Amino acid sequence: MSTRIQLRTLAGSFLFGALLMLRANSGNAQASPPQNAGATNQPSAARNPPALWSVAAADTVMARWPDFTKTYYKAWTYVNGYELAGFEQLWRAAGDRKYLDYAKRYLEQCVDENGNFLSVTNRKGQAFRPPFDNLDNMMPGSTLIWIYEETKDVRYKKAAETIRRALDNYPRNRDGGFWHRKDWPGQMWIDGIFMEGMFLLRYGKSIGDTAYCQDEVARQITVFAKRAQAGNSGLYLHAIYEPGHTTNAPPRWADSQTGLSPEVWGEGLGWYALVVVQALADLPKNHPRRAEVEKIFHRLAVGLKKTQDGKTGRWFDIVDKGDRPNNWTDNSGSAMFTYALARGIELGLLDRAEFEPVVQCGYRGITANARINAQGLADIYSACDGVPVLSSYDRYVKYGKSVNAKEAVAGFLWATTIVEKPELEKRRNP
Repeated sequence: MSTRIQLRTLAGSFLFGALLMLRANSGNAQASPPQNAGATNQPSAARNPPALWSVAAADTVMARWPDFTKTYYKAWTYVNGYELAGFEQLWRAAGDRKYLDYAKRYLEQCVDENGNFLSVTNRKGQAFRPPFDNLDNMMPGSTLIWIYEETKDVRYKKAAETIRRALDNYPRNRDGGFWHRKDWPGQMWIDGIFMEGMFLLRYGKSIGDTAYCQDEVARQITVFAKRAQAGNSGLYLHAIYEPGHTTNAPPRWADSQTGLSPEVWGEGLGWYALVVVQALADLPKNHPRRAEVEKIFHRLAVGLKKTQDGKTGRWFDIVDKGDRPNNWTDNSGSAMFTYALARGIELGLLDRAEFEPVVQCGYRGITANARINAQGLADIYSACDGVPVLSSYDRYVKYGKSVNAKEAVAGFLWATTIVEKPELEKRRNP
């Protein structure tokens, strides 16, 4: 099956883009309602699907949030970095400079001319200067490096160096796995491998410490895989707890014997899939852990193919328990898996004939859960916002859903951009 999708007319695309530009430039754009306001958790009947969902998704973010520091609960979060990584992919495919400029305007508010991080206010007027005492705050460092690569402005390099140095004495478990936060002793979350891994891979590629950066990312991927695989499924649990680092009680989610969390949570596994495939894009062929990382990715891809829901093309919130009646298909994790498998095909890691139908079904599944609303903006349904490690299956599947959950919006942009890349490149602006 071809990766090229059937698209609507150019005229429809131009009208949609014009509507978004008008909204972004209007005086009321900043006062637009919160991302989940006035909407249900299930999409209504389809309304004028856009020619390119990737463009619709990115233009919607810019229209809703002309100032990207006002988007989330703080001005500098992992989701800023995750979303802007999608903007970079779209910019490279489509060639439209507005996506680069949007990221640059954001960073100009976060970093001064000397590369120092600034205290920035969020939409509630709360000031925040990012501490690098947790892995989540390292993810936007990838955007610093992107903008440094394009502008050669050393402030962004200096800021990235600050994040890199924060890892020099960062706490670890005995096998070398990073704690998710310095004040959460012994807790290694699957999310954190993505947060620091994406930054380190980019840092090693463009700034320095290349051997350390590559070795560290490979180490984090492999130590987690050795402890947290769910049976022989190729799928991985959400987190690991190692006792002995604190006198406090262990987290509620940790099994008393193994220290493992109970479930294969879709979005968490999605973080892992994204960083593993990116590591394989960047690790040299002769890296001592490359073969091990490749095996992890192949097992994961096979596990994802087996667990994809044949009816919707999406994956379940608890990936390996799709037979449970109260489980549901999650758009956030599904977008991540769609991207990771498509990237694996692109890199020659996966057989196109075997996995492209999986990617196409995933694309159809996640776009079936998207709608253009009455204001001409894209809404993404069927996902949760900011899920921590939880102690039971029921807690995961009953966690409240929201429209335009921040991780789902970003993942949707990644997935639609890579699948729509052939058409984006055809329309590329000079």
